Amino acid sequence: MKHEAYLFGQVLGTHSFLLRGGFLEPDAYSEIDAQYFLPGGETGTAATVLASLGVSVTMDGTWIGTEVGSMLKRFYEDKSVDLSALNFDYDDPGVMDYVVIAGLVRSPMGRFQTLFSSGKRWWNTPKEEDIAGCKVAAVDPYFGEDSLLAAELCMRHGIPYVTIDTMHDHFLHQHAAINVISHECTEQSYPGMPPEEVMELMKAGTDGLTILTQGGGDMLFGRKGEETHRIPAYDVEVKSTLGAGDTYKAGCVYALLHGMSDEETVRFAGACSAVAISRFPLPLNPPRIEEVLAVIGKK
Repeated sequence: MKHEAYLFGQVLGTHSFLLRGGFLEPDAYSEIDAQYFLPGGETGTAATVLASLGVSVTMDGTWIGTEVGSMLKRFYEDKSVDLSALNFDYDDPGVMDYVVIAGLVRSPMGRFQTLFSSGKRWWNTPKEEDIAGCKVAAVDPYFGEDSLLAAELCMRHGIPYVTIDTMHDHFLHQHAAINVISHECTEQSYPGMPPEEVMELMKAGTDGLTILTQGGGDMLFGRKGEETHRIPAYDVEVKSTLGAGDTYKAGCVYALLHGMSDEETVRFAGACSAVAISRFPLPLNPPRIEEVLAVIGKK
């Protein structure tokens, strides 16, 4: 069975801890209000959100170990997410991260620097048969040549793809239908450069749509040869920002699948993210289409 969307990237088990009364302080006690072990990663979270929006998904990427694998299989057994492309034979508990959250502030912890510097493979190579026949895709940039291969396979089969946090001179950006750049990414990769200048640089490098998100600030978007447009972020009460960017990416995939205009895409993805940050934990309470449309309708 061919699915509507193909996602390639990080699929993790996320241990999340929501604190009561503010973020961690050195040598001070903190009370945990809630904690969960649920699917995470840029691709895992996006798959969860897309399934909630009614999209059928195939996802691939990170090798899945024993502890993460049993959780993923239970979580997705009643959802429109196909796990058959994943490798569940990783002789390890699996790739996990740990996130401490208090409202607008969160701190992720993991072993990704160690994993990436090990010189060992811990993810799949994308398979053409999984990509061929889908309608849209999302390709995250973290797996080097294999991320490039996923993009090349999308191009070979005429499948538009969304990517994230990819620089202006990178292959993934140059050929993406949509590239979503986070505030954290621009601060790290283009330090001191105003967002308007970053947008000009990004737009010149692709025929696709570039979106620059800025947390609670305006969302900037545009294309080569056009002016940069901006839309204010939606104002909601924030419960947790964990998964906000991944949800935004999922919203862009949905918009691409449904042929939305550039402005409609930015509004829809922004509303998806707004719904996401208003609840915790996101995987158990992903945005539903009626909730997203309700947020858009309030503007």
